[in-house]
Amino acid sequence: MGSMKAGEGAVTAGGRINDLPRTVLEMKLRERNQTLAEFVEDPERFARRFGEPGTLSVRHLQRLISGRKPDGSPVGRPRPATARLLERMLGLGIGELLSAPGAVRGSTEDPDAELRQRLSAARRVNADVLTLLHSQLSSVRRLDRELGASTAHEEVATKIRQIARLRSHSLTSDVRGRLAALLAEFGTLAGWQKLDMGSVHDSWQFYEQAKAAARESGDEAFEVHCLAEQAFVLIDVGETGSAVDLLCAAERQARHLAGRLLRAWLAAAHGEALAADGQGSASLLAFDRAAALLPIDLSAVDGPYVVLDPVHLARWRGHALARIGEPEAVNVLSTALSRLDPTFTRAEVALRVDLATAFVTMGEHEEGRAHAARARALAVEIGSVRQQRRIAQLIASGRED
Repeated sequence: MGSMKAGEGAVTAGGRINDLPRTVLEMKLRERNQTLAEFVEDPERFARRFGEPGTLSVRHLQRLISGRKPDGSPVGRPRPATARLLERMLGLGIGELLSAPGAVRGSTEDPDAELRQRLSAARRVNADVLTLLHSQLSSVRRLDRELGASTAHEEVATKIRQIARLRSHSLTSDVRGRLAALLAEFGTLAGWQKLDMGSVHDSWQFYEQAKAAARESGDEAFEVHCLAEQAFVLIDVGETGSAVDLLCAAERQARHLAGRLLRAWLAAAHGEALAADGQGSASLLAFDRAAALLPIDLSAVDGPYVVLDPVHLARWRGHALARIGEPEAVNVLSTALSRLDPTFTRAEVALRVDLATAFVTMGEHEEGRAHAARARALAVEIGSVRQQRRIAQLIASGRED
């Protein structure tokens, strides 16, 4: 059968759309609906941004997805750097990626042996393994904030399945609790990703799973954080009053169990919900509470992961100001944009949408169009359906054309 050339439509074996994928790697490419040429651009960008030395050409990718060399012999493993690059991008081991679909699932036919294998794997989770899993979480967070959920979500979902398996087969209460906390962190990331991808139902479900894991962690701070993030799903579906109530309760619950950073984050989240609900004065008071709570030293903060410093708090307050139509929003958001870490691509998109809204409210349509255009370009690049919808709503409202 003829192999597919770069750029000749969707990835298929033999060029026929109904052919079964020969490897899990080929199956993953089909799921992404990319040509070979389009796919190899992703590893190149990933390698540049994260300092990975691996490379991948279209010709090499053709061999890998077929599982065979031109002479028909098995393709073998790629160089370690290339293997690591594919593993980090797709969230699966290179052995599984090069295997036939279904081979891994069918490899253990004896259910007793499968259970013993999973119990054995869970017993090997120690401090070093937990540190590695946390490192992977940090890496995928960076990938998510720079390249967007469309690139990073699959890896997050894969890690959730992996950690959930380890937790459910762990017999050590301390390890199980730490895996549960880690699962809550991956779950909130997945929930936020799905919200950004426009899938509010899937987002809600990820938060439900994260809350269940957080309860098992034994640390109420993780449960409060999961609950609070879920409130943003309510805001997006118009349930702003419910979001206000939920975040008000979260603030009260956190008062005696969480550190100052999480409490500041909760106050700011409450402020956003209040602004969305049309309660402008109460919203600004909530942001004042957040500013008062925000610790000066953020280097030794423990507990749930939140992104909050003076710059992010300013852009968050600016978002609320833009929502309630305050002219001050332009200066607050413009200053925040000038100081924003450029690796926070999704944050920049949201900030520019807020700036477009604020400029148009002031009648400065040219500035509004410029920020809306830049936000739209970035939103498309990272696959942010949520921000694309906000821009479309701004245009449809007739406030920006």
